[in-house]
Amino acid sequence: MDVIIDFHSEEAIYIQLCNQIIVGIATNKYHEGDMLPSVRQMAEDIGINMHTVNKAYATLKREGFVQLDRRKGAVIKVDADKLRVLGNMRKEFATVVARGICNGVTKDEAHKLIDELYNEFEVQEIEEMQDQDVM
Repeated sequence: MDVIIDFHSEEAIYIQLCNQIIVGIATNKYHEGDMLPSVRQMAEDIGINMHTVNKAYATLKREGFVQLDRRKGAVIKVDADKLRVLGNMRKEFATVVARGICNGVTKDEAHKLIDELYNEFEVQEIEEMQDQDVM
């Protein structure tokens, strides 16, 4: 699993790990049923504390992206409760939009940015599917 942690970022390491796994799911890099590395293995691979990985996996479980199983470990299992997801997105967007407004970002600029992000994810998803077809 290719995870890159920015140890100089103000964003917590467990959040960086969560976000990279979520992006991997969104771009079809990780699929329903895929097993994530064990807590110990992930910690060793990226050079962080096992408790940090454990916190990330617990967060992903709580947010409905993985299922934790004593025998299998963390397995990608996306909870498709769209209303809950939209509610969470609204909470996260509220702060981002407020920051944008405070810094003079217009509604049109924000919409354009969201469109660009969706397009980037779609391109990454297509590329990931093409890579899998080659292998």
